[in-house]
Amino acid sequence: MRLRIHPMKPNPATAGERTARAVAATALAAAAGTALALAPAAQAAPLPATAATASAPRATAPAFLAADELPPHRWSEWTAHPVARGLPDPEPFCAEGVLPEAGAAHRLFTTEFDTGATQVVVRTRSTGAAKKLAAALEKAVRGCADRVEREHPEATAVWRDYGSLDAEEGAHVLGVGTSFPESSRDAHLFGIGRDGRTVTLVAWGEMGTLDGAPVTAFRETTATAVHKLYR
Repeated sequence: MRLRIHPMKPNPATAGERTARAVAATALAAAAGTALALAPAAQAAPLPATAATASAPRATAPAFLAADELPPHRWSEWTAHPVARGLPDPEPFCAEGVLPEAGAAHRLFTTEFDTGATQVVVRTRSTGAAKKLAAALEKAVRGCADRVEREHPEATAVWRDYGSLDAEEGAHVLGVGTSFPESSRDAHLFGIGRDGRTVTLVAWGEMGTLDGAPVTAFRETTATAVHKLYR
């Protein structure tokens, strides 16, 4: 896959600045999925039969988003990579440590530029577990900007609530923007939704600000992702 990163002027960096740059790059890679090496033989796969899913009633495997269901990019087509079991590496920015490995599958989406997306779907043991997971994801995203500023005082971060969606058993769209001195400004959109005992997280990211993020189109993407969970 090709990913074009805007060149930066050489600039001596302190240890703190190098850390800030590393965090910003990791955050963008988490949304874009650029850090995951996809095996050539990878194929679309159903959710694994783990302890979290083996005892649950059998259900139709969730369907993932297609490339043309993401917000259109101005200068590039989206590429949808094969569905893979487990969680992406790195995990989506702002949701690190929240998503369980058991019952999870994911799909990466890339463009030829610095814009990417990841969808994670988790089939939980029960509806109650799914509700708790969706709530935990929302809490993690809402607190993400504060965590960034607390862990990196030289950075600034903001978050925005873009509202709920009437999709199956509910969905919510949130945004987080980060800025590190001598590094990049990144915009991230998150769609979190649930249908029965299945939860999905759609994370979109690019270099830029939330003011330029395709919020309206991403809300449609999130609704589509939730509606497809039991197709």
